[in-house]
Amino acid sequence: MTDDPRPGGTPTLEDVARAAGVSRATVSRVINGVRNVDPVIQDAVRRAVDLTGYAPNRAARSLVTRRTDAIALVVSGAGVEPGPAEAGATAGAGADNGPSFTAQVFADPFFGRVVTGVVDHLRPRGMHPVLMFAETARARADVVSFLRQGSADGALVVSTHADDPLPGLLVDAGLPAVLYARPARPVRIDYVDLAHQDGARLAAEHLLARGCRRVATITGPLNMAAGQERLAGFRDTLASRGLDGVPIAEGRFTQQSGEAAMAWLLAEHPDLDGVFAANDLMATGACHVLREHGRRVPEDVAVIGFDDSSAASVCRPPLTTVRQPVEAMAAEMARLLIERLSKPERAASSVIFEPALVVRESA
Repeated sequence: MTDDPRPGGTPTLEDVARAAGVSRATVSRVINGVRNVDPVIQDAVRRAVDLTGYAPNRAARSLVTRRTDAIALVVSGAGVEPGPAEAGATAGAGADNGPSFTAQVFADPFFGRVVTGVVDHLRPRGMHPVLMFAETARARADVVSFLRQGSADGALVVSTHADDPLPGLLVDAGLPAVLYARPARPVRIDYVDLAHQDGARLAAEHLLARGCRRVATITGPLNMAAGQERLAGFRDTLASRGLDGVPIAEGRFTQQSGEAAMAWLLAEHPDLDGVFAANDLMATGACHVLREHGRRVPEDVAVIGFDDSSAASVCRPPLTTVRQPVEAMAAEMARLLIERLSKPERAASSVIFEPALVVRESA
């Protein structure tokens, strides 16, 4: 590669070609993502792009490739309505409308991990996410319109509600999309998910191995598949060991709901010695309430969370938790979408990730 970029003005394809020692047509093929270019030549062209400071005209490029290299990263739900009691019907606590939808999203470390995984996969490929929220019918229509107009090549959808119609709307419109978590209703869409029941089984087995026998669980929202499956895995494992009728309190994946649920559980079952919370934020809330009631964690009550988010490491004591490899799952979403864009007729597929127990100080 030569080191003779044009000394002034806006760098052109010819400048890149001269610096890389290849033809202008070869530079164009590399920049436009044509696959049958020798990797050595691709590296030379990319170095020349960096050296010259060349910036492709994305509008002109999209005319050739019919791609924008933008991906809609959509956080979707069915609105923030008055939900079940903070600790569920079992707990009998009062309903709480809570913060706005966007505030809830940014307060949960889960979504930051999704963004990290998506960006880390897309950026080296010259692609970038556009963050969108779809918590109302109007917002969902805007997402569909945005994609139909060609403003993004496809959508990565993280849905927060089992009844979310957005995945079906995207499929009906023939728009490429990948979903985080198995859709609640049969929809021909690519998705990634976790073996949630296996993760809850790991939590139950760890509590039993510690000698816990009076255990309870703070579930996620039971209108979501993840909440249902984590509850089923935990309860079924305990039942197989002779522990039936496990007390449950329904939470909403927020720290506040974990606090409310834990307070109810302590009031109704003051002798409990183990708690499994269906995410780390709720487990953190549970630890706070246990301390306020003079219960030591884990000496008096062992606590296990789920996700292995940043909340697990900052909790006091640090949480034992079930790891959900969110970054890897989000990256796989992006990979599936890119594959869908290149092979639009292939059958819908899914990738299921395995959980792992991360033992810290809370259990």
